Amino acid sequence: MTQNSERESMHYDVVIVGAGPSGLSAAIRLKQLAITQQRDLSVCIIEKASEVGAHILSGAVLDPCTLTELISDWANKNAPLHCPVEEDKLLFLTKKQAFRLPTPSTFRNKGNYIISLGVFCRWLAQQAEDLGVEIYPGFAATEVLYHADGSVRGIATGDMGVEKNGQHGANYQQGMELLARQTIFAEGCRGSLTKTLLQKFDLTHNCQPQTYGIGIKELWSIDPAKSKPGRVMHSIGWPLDQKTYGGSFMYHLNDNKVAVGMVIGLDYQNPYLSPYEELQRFKTHPAIRRTLEGGQCIAYGARALSEGGLQSLPKLSFPGGVLVGDSAGFLNVPRIKGIHTSMKSGMLAAEAVMEVIGSQINEATNSEAVNYSSLFRQSWLHAELHKVRNLRPAFKWGLLGGLGYGALEEYLFRGKAPWTLHHHGTDHGSLKKAQQCKPIVYPKPDGKLTFDRMSSVYLAAISYDENQPVHLKLNKPEVAIDINYHEYASPETRYCPAGVYEIVEEGGKPHLQINAQNCVQCKTCDIKDPTQNITWTCSEGGSGPNYAEM
Repeated sequence: MTQNSERESMHYDVVIVGAGPSGLSAAIRLKQLAITQQRDLSVCIIEKASEVGAHILSGAVLDPCTLTELISDWANKNAPLHCPVEEDKLLFLTKKQAFRLPTPSTFRNKGNYIISLGVFCRWLAQQAEDLGVEIYPGFAATEVLYHADGSVRGIATGDMGVEKNGQHGANYQQGMELLARQTIFAEGCRGSLTKTLLQKFDLTHNCQPQTYGIGIKELWSIDPAKSKPGRVMHSIGWPLDQKTYGGSFMYHLNDNKVAVGMVIGLDYQNPYLSPYEELQRFKTHPAIRRTLEGGQCIAYGARALSEGGLQSLPKLSFPGGVLVGDSAGFLNVPRIKGIHTSMKSGMLAAEAVMEVIGSQINEATNSEAVNYSSLFRQSWLHAELHKVRNLRPAFKWGLLGGLGYGALEEYLFRGKAPWTLHHHGTDHGSLKKAQQCKPIVYPKPDGKLTFDRMSSVYLAAISYDENQPVHLKLNKPEVAIDINYHEYASPETRYCPAGVYEIVEEGGKPHLQINAQNCVQCKTCDIKDPTQNITWTCSEGGSGPNYAEM
């Protein structure tokens, strides 16, 4: 450890930002390559959550193909894959009825496993540490560092113990610089550092705008008589209207647990729509209610996910670094799977990064892992995303249009259509003004099957130092009332799944109050705000939700 004029610094060959599936897979692959090549390689992972997996949220059904590539003997190493999929169901819901649909190839899960992604990531972290990877949870990367030539030099972690007024508190600790020959950004969807890199290096110049969804999930403990371990159920239709993209899921795990949730495309138009309330309505459907009644909701969470697919992938490399996982947007939306794709992107990035590290000579500049994009284009990952590239954008024509086009792709084109559809545009630009839309009246929660947002937020086990600075920034505070309130009926009070944004009266006038202590760090506000006036930044390291089994 050395001391410079401002911050302490530590030097590594590779620094990875984010201990999710892509970052952990990249670290493991780097160490594997180092062993094969008989080279010393120092690898560090920095993770903003209090522990690995604490901010990880997914359905989740895992295709183990990439895991087998990465760790062939995963079964012997007690990987937490204990619930193989036994049954697939796809339903079309009306308000009172459920109609079973033929299961398309993208929804078939034979050979896959229902898992807790947080538990899986903690297991991956152990495999990485066994190979010599250093993992530091509880430290948020808040700044990208650059060489004089503009190449990425590493990252800096945020200061700890700063108070709301900006002054240093009694427990103040200055952030550190983590310097590397290559930095892998695995922040997940809408990463705060990734946003700056996209702009600085113009990485989105040749791709379509990214489009996003919000996923909201509850974990239930249910009556053992209703438990069907290995059952995977997806649904479309009610409670969403035919113009709103989205769907729901219910996964039966072991130990009488059920994961139930909903994903809604953030290109929805009606500012009165509340994704959280739509999930609550979904649970009242007879086909869902019968499973959950008599049970208990034991955990809650939400996060945004990148839905743009192949068309929206940015340039993956830049001098000194690469993007992997949901930072870039490798989710296979029609399969509702992003774990195996994220892991593969991390492995490919590791191989490209290893090449440039071996050839790098000048410590005052960092080379670009340009072969990453080539490796991706030659891989099964590119082929998988290319095959389904047209399914998500087809839903800009509505539910029936999307389903109709999906049928053509499934049975006629088989993923080989000679064209590539364009997405709808930006998600924030899709929102209509309030006067153009009809308010949505949601039923009151009963406290047994359906809940108010604050009751759910409690189940996310959120922890913040109440005196830390607010990590949600308004670029122009007056816009929150002048435009959002008067023209869009304050959609942030509804699209936020944690009740962070609230309109209160101050001096007889409306005022936007930010309850940052409720934030589950889903980043929906950063995406959906119609004027792009809200910026999500990292809170103090270790704060936020704590998802134990989610």
